[in-house]
Amino acid sequence: MRPPLDRILICRTDNIGDVVLTLPLAGYLKSRFPHARIDLLCRAYVAPAMRHSRFLDRVITLEEAGEPADFFAQQDYDAVIFAFPDRRLAKAARRARVPQRVGTSHRLYHWLTCNRLAHFSRVKSDLHEAQLNFLLLRPLGIDHVPQRDEIPALYGLEAPRRAAVDALLQDGRRHFILHPKSNGSGREWPLAHFTALARELAADADIRLFVTGSAAEGDLIAQQAPDLLALPNVENVCGKLDLDGLLALIKACDGLVASSTGPLHLSAAVGSRSLGLFPPIKPLDPGRWGPLGTRAEVLCAAQPCAGCSDAASCTCMASITPQQVAARLRAWAHEGQ
Repeated sequence: MRPPLDRILICRTDNIGDVVLTLPLAGYLKSRFPHARIDLLCRAYVAPAMRHSRFLDRVITLEEAGEPADFFAQQDYDAVIFAFPDRRLAKAARRARVPQRVGTSHRLYHWLTCNRLAHFSRVKSDLHEAQLNFLLLRPLGIDHVPQRDEIPALYGLEAPRRAAVDALLQDGRRHFILHPKSNGSGREWPLAHFTALARELAADADIRLFVTGSAAEGDLIAQQAPDLLALPNVENVCGKLDLDGLLALIKACDGLVASSTGPLHLSAAVGSRSLGLFPPIKPLDPGRWGPLGTRAEVLCAAQPCAGCSDAASCTCMASITPQQVAARLRAWAHEGQ
């Protein structure tokens, strides 16, 4: 008989989008074991948004957890799932004798630190990233991979309401978010295309645009695309919102446009209109990283461009036209009336 699964820790200590796509794992476990305690260990900058998932009992930051050996020694977990591999955490969980320690078999140190190994390759799989996380449950005797249309119900993510965000909105206007940068996590749509998109939409007096991103990303946009931020229908809020504020803005607006990045997955997870811009190149394509939400969609070139080796030369991203994106935003604005 397998040990109980009453107290489960999911470790996902990388970036926002990756953590969002791990939330369905918590949602499924909570549905399967409704009385179990499901905790998440993540980085501090991600935690504020994750605390809005009703399927997580506790969100612990890597920074507040302190020394991994002390952290696991003080906890009473039945199982720890390393959705993102971390050698120090895996070693600490083994020393603390957590009964079930799940890790992927392609990390050699997991053979020494984890007693439940998951055998699969993310790079070669045709599954979506959110589905791949479910393969980590197989060593625990749970053989279930949800269909993509089942994923949205498993996020459990609810956006907060913030007065400062509400104050940014104007009555009678449709508000859309442009999130141009990706912190290097995906192929980015050219900044010149974002500028052309904003100019195209300037003809629609009822449409207002917010440009979002970190303070550092805002500086890059200001240097590389000053014309975008100078347009009268654009408001630059880069670096002005914490993650809670960004989540509130996403929910308050009529839609978001981004490449493969965390805010795109946040938007899809809270049920907002979300348009992802992707290259048709595995494993960067929407089949692996596309937004999964009830109102999420993607634009992607039909064929990869020849010799497309990096973001700077990615003509397949450039082949997605500002007019195509503008058509979707105008359709959303009409749907919202």
